[in-house]
Formats: sequence, structure tokens, C-alpha cells
Amino acid sequence: MARSDNRPLTLRDVSEASGVSEMTVSRVLRNRGDVSAATRERVLEKAKELGYVPNKIAGALASQRVNLVAVIIPSMSNMVFPEVMTGISQALDDTPLQPVVGLTDYSREKEEKVLYEMLSWRPSGVIIAGLEHSEASQAMLKASGIPVVEIMDVDGTPVDSVVGISHRRAGQKMAEAILKGGYQNIGFLGTKMPRDHRARKRFEGFTEALAKKGVEIMDREFYSGGSALAKGREMTQAMLAREPELDFLYYSNDLIGAGGLLYLLEQGVDIPGRMGLAGFNGVSLLKGLPRELATMDACRKEIGIKAAEIIARRVENPDRTEPERIVLEPTISYGDTLRRP
Repeated sequence: MARSDNRPLTLRDVSEASGVSEMTVSRVLRNRGDVSAATRERVLEKAKELGYVPNKIAGALASQRVNLVAVIIPSMSNMVFPEVMTGISQALDDTPLQPVVGLTDYSREKEEKVLYEMLSWRPSGVIIAGLEHSEASQAMLKASGIPVVEIMDVDGTPVDSVVGISHRRAGQKMAEAILKGGYQNIGFLGTKMPRDHRARKRFEGFTEALAKKGVEIMDREFYSGGSALAKGREMTQAMLAREPELDFLYYSNDLIGAGGLLYLLEQGVDIPGRMGLAGFNGVSLLKGLPRELATMDACRKEIGIKAAEIIARRVENPDRTEPERIVLEPTISYGDTLRRP
């Protein structure tokens, strides 16, 4: 069923789509009453297809909304997202709105479940990481009738508003800086990318920019799980054993880059002369390393602030439904591991 308006879905919409009464739809969604298996399956299929989420506060509040903003992110152990949350909380401090966090562990299936549960409490808005979601999650976000802001990434088509950086552009900028620094024999080390879409886009932008200058990556290695620092050390050692002619290592994040840096310093490698290094994220915690790792600021706190401000504006002015697109520009910090052009 095509819908051109911006109102939330109702039981009637599901009833019309599935060809049964609203009472039957209600029974199915509450798992109550005597409903045939075929009817139950048809109703659930149509509800999922439409993106309908039952309202757990129906009848309890006149506004049918609570002053909560659902914030759905992959992890809080990753150093990136606490800074995003700091920005969100700071922007909402002077409003009635409060952020509530759901974690997805980079899983589309888990994101779908978290989103379903959070939307059932009818929050005033949703801030969700990334642009890649399951079809069911996309349907729920589009049908929610509330402001949605996707964050961290702008390389794609958002459901509503979007705030972030272009990760492809970030990869391109780093490649250009490395080549201008005089490095040619480049290795890439990073997380496995089927789940980390932003790292994948940086890698794509990085390799495209190198290719334009006739340079190919000499070696690459990927990891999942475990200590990032330890993995950085292990991968760096293994890669240099395979390709001793490498003169630059680009890491998909600062933590594995820090592990690689510590290993190379222990080996007495001349940095950034013999070997250059760079990471990504601009993690301030790593400022205490013996050498400052070259990196790129991902504008994390600012992304959180801008996203929350969009939600607050839309809640204060419900008639303001025009999506916003805010693209922030990350900057390179050369540190002590990347020769300046």
C-alpha cells in the first residue's frame, strides 16, 4: 500500500492491507484470541511490510508521544560512539527530551529488534547510526511518523534527515596526503568490512584515489574481535614479514594503528622516514603515545549535536517536516607519523 502522507500507521492500515478486521489485527499483534495460522501469518507479513509497530502507550498519554529520543548505535565499547552520545546529550540538555540508547552490535537483525521495541514506546524522534538497514527497519523508520536522523555517514540515501561525513571522501583525502608525502608502497590494515560499512567506504575511496595516480595497495589484512591494540601489532608484524618493501601502513582505525606504531617503535623503525602510518577517528586518548599517530577527525561530537538539534527543532515545530542534510568535513592531523607535503 503506497502512502504519501506523513502520519503514523494505524491498525486500520494493517487491516486494509491484510483484508481482515482491526480487531483481528489487534489479536494477532497481541498474540491473543483464536486466529487461524494463515490469517496470523498474513497479518504479520503485512504489518512487517508496512513497517507497523504496535503502540505500547496507546490510551495512556494524550499526546501519544513520550519525551524520549531513541538513539540506536552499534556499540558503546567503541570509542567513537561515547563522543557522539556526549554531543546528543549536550544538545538536548535545555529541552524536555532525553536520549535512550539501544545497541545493535553491528547486526542488522539486532538493529531491527531494537528499533521495533523502541518505536513501540512512541519516542519523539530517532537517531540511528548508518544508512544501511534491513528492509523491515527501513519500513519501520519510514512509517514511524516521527523525525528520523541517520548519523555518521552521508554516502547513500537517507530515510529522512542525515548528519555525518563522506567516508569515501575521507579515504580519498588520506590517500592524497600519503602520496603527497612521497610514499608509494602502501599496505592497508582494518576490520572485516561486510558489517562495517563506513570502513568499507573509506577503503573504496582510498583505493580509488590511489588508482587515479597509478598506485595499487601492495598488501591488505583484516581482523575481527579481540584487542585492537594487540591485533594492530600482530597484523603489522605479519604484513611486514610478507612485504618488507612497504613504506606506509594505513589503518582503518586509530586503535589498531596505535598497536602498529608501538610495534614499529620497538623494532627501531624510522618513523615517518622509513615508514609512515595513519589511522582514522582522531581518538584523543592516544595523544599520550611516544609518537602522535596521523589520523583524521570524524567530527563525532559535532555529529551528535547537529542530529539532536534537528530532532529538537522538529519536535518544537511539528509542521516542519523538510529533511535536513548536514555534511561535515573531517580534517587530517599529520601528527608525527606522516610526512607533510
